[in-house]
Amino acid sequence: MRVADPGRTGTLGSMSIATKTESLWFEDMNSPVGRLRLIADDRALTGIWFEQGRDAARGAAGLIAARSPVLDRARVQLEEYFTGRRHEFDLPLDPRGTEFQRRVWQRLTLIPYGETTSYGALARELGDAKASRAVGLANGSNPIPIVIPCHRVIGADGSLTGFGGGLPIKQALLELERQHRQPRLL
Repeated sequence: MRVADPGRTGTLGSMSIATKTESLWFEDMNSPVGRLRLIADDRALTGIWFEQGRDAARGAAGLIAARSPVLDRARVQLEEYFTGRRHEFDLPLDPRGTEFQRRVWQRLTLIPYGETTSYGALARELGDAKASRAVGLANGSNPIPIVIPCHRVIGADGSLTGFGGGLPIKQALLELERQHRQPRLL
């Protein structure tokens, strides 16, 4: 995950906050999992909202409907992802959250396309096997789903668990990746 210039944000404790002069642009795009709202500042993608699920009630207050190079790149790469031609994203990202959340989100970017892991496994990889609940909360707060693939995290028993866009979208994303995954050669 490439993170945009951190000089554009201030901090309050360990929470990253945007400066008051920052402009955020958005563009809506259709996808196989419904309409997505892509959000960016002048340097990086900062959010992807689903038309349904936790983002459904969000309005565009404070956002400017406009095209931008960052939004154009994100839209093209998401279109490629949904057709199976892209397995990794190459976008400047600026997910805003606590230091712990950002560590979890960074780790999510390392889960290979078409594969899954559990909250407990992520907690162990981050150095605290008892932090699976905190990892789950951070995963659920991911502001840039799909690109930061929080949909690839499932329950320890293999069950699908919460997802900001809803479980049907999580299932659809996992199925899309299974269909387009390249078999590994031994």
